[in-house]
Amino acid sequence: MTKNIISIIGFFLLLFFVLSASNVKAEATTSAEKTKNLNKYFSINLDKDTIAKGYTVGAFENKLKLSLAPGILDEATQVEVYELHEDLPEPWKLDMISNVYQFEFKNKAAYDNHKPFYIQFSYNEDDDKYKQVFFYDKNFGTWRPLPTRDFPKENFVRSLIHLPYARLAIFSFPNTLTVGRASWYAYKSGNYAASPDFPKGSKLRVYNRENGKFVDVEINDYGPERQKFPDRVIDLEKNAFARIASLGAGIIDIHVEPLHIADLSDSNILSIAKEGIGDKPKIGMKAAVVMDEGSGRVFLEKNGTSSLPLASLTKLVAVKVFLDTRPTLNKVVAYSSADAEYNYEHVNKWESASLNIKDGETLTINDLVYTSLVGSANNTIESLVRVSPLNRGAFIAKMNSEVKRWGASTTNFIEPTGLAPENVSSVLDYAIIAREVLKHPIIAKASTMEKYEFYTVNTEKFHRIRNTNHIIRTDKYTINGSKTGYLHEAGYCLMTRVLKNIYSNLIVVTFGADTRANSFTETEKLIQYGLKQI
Repeated sequence: MTKNIISIIGFFLLLFFVLSASNVKAEATTSAEKTKNLNKYFSINLDKDTIAKGYTVGAFENKLKLSLAPGILDEATQVEVYELHEDLPEPWKLDMISNVYQFEFKNKAAYDNHKPFYIQFSYNEDDDKYKQVFFYDKNFGTWRPLPTRDFPKENFVRSLIHLPYARLAIFSFPNTLTVGRASWYAYKSGNYAASPDFPKGSKLRVYNRENGKFVDVEINDYGPERQKFPDRVIDLEKNAFARIASLGAGIIDIHVEPLHIADLSDSNILSIAKEGIGDKPKIGMKAAVVMDEGSGRVFLEKNGTSSLPLASLTKLVAVKVFLDTRPTLNKVVAYSSADAEYNYEHVNKWESASLNIKDGETLTINDLVYTSLVGSANNTIESLVRVSPLNRGAFIAKMNSEVKRWGASTTNFIEPTGLAPENVSSVLDYAIIAREVLKHPIIAKASTMEKYEFYTVNTEKFHRIRNTNHIIRTDKYTINGSKTGYLHEAGYCLMTRVLKNIYSNLIVVTFGADTRANSFTETEKLIQYGLKQI
């Protein structure tokens, strides 16, 4: 009897799961059908007489037009156009400002793809950014650009295309203005301009929006600063300005049309790879992580938990441990050449970044702290260890216990500078470490100073220390935490914290770049990606 009851219960449980699975499948199908049903459809048949005269196909209240001049098509064909409302990956560094449309010549033999034709494409709202039409390449899973001209007064763009089928959308480049204002300056006389967006050597056509006059200029300088002048597209050399307006006007409303964009290196927001742009940036370094500081949410990572040498990124932890001993920062201490001897246990003398100071010269503890963080000096880190109330072994042990307490489980230090390749961490661990150490205002301030200057106390020798993170010298981002590092075994390492708004910071950590330039370039890409995610 008991066996029969168990069998009956089992049967009903099986029936329940089958029906539940069927219901889930039905719901998924219904959802897909709903999405498909949101798509709008347009179709037109073009006969031979029509294509011989030329015809402009206008779909969905002319939001998309295909200008099929005589000779573009050789045979009659049906032209189908869809307004798509489906999930497609979007380019990670661009903003979509139009609907997605798909067109197709049903008779593929009717079109010779050596004959490009124009499309006219409306965007949804006023947008003062640089715009470009892209088509979706399913083979690469990327969006690829088309030659595009913007008509901002009319809210549409025109592009050339040579495909019988394409999915299209208009994207704008964030923080790259083409519509706004321009002032003038006196520098090298000629048709030149300064731009915060377009690299030197680029050529732009600049239109005065009030009178329609234009002038072609070459970018030969940087500016105006976007943070100070948020609506300024460029500034024109006064002779170029005078070609389209009176110098007395001072500032005019303009829009610019890029004719040639120079130096599209990977860090440039305007650069697009040959294969197009996908929904995430490609990471060429050994390891990287992009994390929202407040929530700890990880937006992107590569080899996030791999333990790797972290080089001078070690120094932030050493300085945090030292500052936690509550030193008197204006206290004067003497430098000892014996401090540097610890450095030479791991590298040759000429390989160690050091403050050029002699045995017995005096300076403040504050000078040691700032020199260690701004200039990444190794000898001054050892000086801090020596003048701390902890012996060297206890100091290094404290560094290890602190990071473990913060949750950095893969991190280990055997010395305080980062010169030893046995000092290891993972990028995920180091993002956690950065979040903790940058809570200290001195570390946050010193790590982002462009330079630090001081005089030794007894010899009055002047020192100027420069920051090794070149990204902080630009005005593209508000950087409030930074540290570089390099060892042969580690490659180039970099931590950068960027302010998104008053509520959130972005932490980007990269290990193992093959060159310093690539370290900065890759980090900038990840910053741009991360800021769009927050």
